[in-house]
Amino acid sequence: MTYEELFQKIKEMFMKADISGIKEHLAFQFNITGEGEGAFYAEVKDGTLYVEPYEYYDRDAIFICSADTLLKLASGKLDPVFAFTVGKLKVEGSLEKAMMLQKLIK
Repeated sequence: MTYEELFQKIKEMFMKADISGIKEHLAFQFNITGEGEGAFYAEVKDGTLYVEPYEYYDRDAIFICSADTLLKLASGKLDPVFAFTVGKLKVEGSLEKAMMLQKLIK
């Protein structure tokens, strides 16, 4: 799977998220390793979700994982806390804010 294919698939999955309960600003960057390697970000700002194929420098957290892991996370087949615990998902930045990823992938 190419980066472009992966990004489109993930964007479609994320855009289905109910972010109505998120009142604060969140900015996450996703660094994909291996097949489909690249970076993109998801941001919740003023009640709107943005998912764009760029790096985001003023981010709350960076998630580093493979494309396969990200697809499983986004589809709800893999719990983010479990993925972090077993080393499939690395997190840099605010762990408190990173925990809010679960609101984007439910």
